[in-house]
Amino acid sequence: MVKLTPELINQSLQHFNAVKDRELVVRGYKIPVIENLGATEDQFDTIDFSENDIRKLDGFPHLKRVKTLLFHNNRIVRIAEDLCDYLPNLQNLYMANNLVQELRDLEPLIKCKHLEHLALLGNPVTTRQHYRLFLIHKIPQLRIIDFRRVKLKEKEAAKRLFKTREGKDLQREIKRSRTFTPGANIPSETRQKIGQMSSEEQAAIRQAIANAKSIEEVERLQHMLRTEHEDADEE
Repeated sequence: MVKLTPELINQSLQHFNAVKDRELVVRGYKIPVIENLGATEDQFDTIDFSENDIRKLDGFPHLKRVKTLLFHNNRIVRIAEDLCDYLPNLQNLYMANNLVQELRDLEPLIKCKHLEHLALLGNPVTTRQHYRLFLIHKIPQLRIIDFRRVKLKEKEAAKRLFKTREGKDLQREIKRSRTFTPGANIPSETRQKIGQMSSEEQAAIRQAIANAKSIEEVERLQHMLRTEHEDADEE
């Protein structure tokens, strides 16, 4: 494992990406903890933390400029309650292939008032009942979830659901369960292995590739699929 030091930050790739955002790439170092990002001096729009060993989404200083974070292929089980206090302009959060388990674990994202794109493919939470409708209800400004555009009929369905007894019971259950520590009950064999995407999730990525508007976006999505296939081949 490699510690995220100011020296590593300064030595890592820093460039303007395909959408003209200034990007810092700290991909593939097996970094376990987010720290020392004050060394960036808030000079980046995008930070790529993919393929590390990060377990908790926290440790950020106040970064007004950051609007895109990539955390594909880490081991994230928890999102800090105050994440969006430190990243007030976060618009895009990509976290495919992590270990987020329950709907309650996503509640810190409710504070992200500018969050429009969220990707959680390959996380166990995507299999929970009413996953998409929960996100649409709680984060109404979301435009794209897991590379699929939020449709008007989904917004209407979410509104209807959370007016029903079932929806209200779900919210009460989530509120009660917030006392548990995220990741505490994950089996050890699951902790050692990144969540795998279903065929439907892989199809969603392929569709996103077809609709991608930049070469860089295509390359990132293709990399996610390649990584998924490599993990399957190793089993």
